[in-house]
Amino acid sequence: MSRIGILPIDLPAGVTIEVSSNNLVTVKGPKGELQQQVDKNITVKVEENQISVARSTEEKDQKAKHGLYRSLISNMVRGVSEGYTITQELVGVGYRAEVKGNNILELALGYSHDILIQLPAEVKVEAKTERRANPLITLTSIDKQLIGQVAAKIRSFRPPEPYKGKGIKYVGEQLRRKAGKTASA
Repeated sequence: MSRIGILPIDLPAGVTIEVSSNNLVTVKGPKGELQQQVDKNITVKVEENQISVARSTEEKDQKAKHGLYRSLISNMVRGVSEGYTITQELVGVGYRAEVKGNNILELALGYSHDILIQLPAEVKVEAKTERRANPLITLTSIDKQLIGQVAAKIRSFRPPEPYKGKGIKYVGEQLRRKAGKTASA
């Protein structure tokens, strides 16, 4: 029995859900609208203010998809009602971030050239730089998968290194630090 799949999803006020005949789930809320195609062996039922997800068979594949689709629908409901935010910190001398024009992020990360990233329209970006503090990049979106993918792409340009911690890291992330050569003496 899927422990996640059997849990019902509560619908917040202002959020509506529609399930079409070909199992396309559409969730609408105050922040926007999201859609997800659901497997034909998974049924999604809307009863008053709760959503329940059920599977038709006890096959291993269906058990895995049961929890998966419940989590995806739950993420969609939370996204259209509250939204998602990821904050990243640039640690390093001379590292900076700046938003240019229409969702274009410019990063200076110690390379010979600046990196320009065109972000999807669904992701809003904000760069903040204060004196004597590391620059921060704040990403907001209603789509959890998309915002995570964009944040991972930004981090991939300069992942944090284990000796000094320089690079792009998530705010609140604990990095494993290594001792340098001087520690062995």
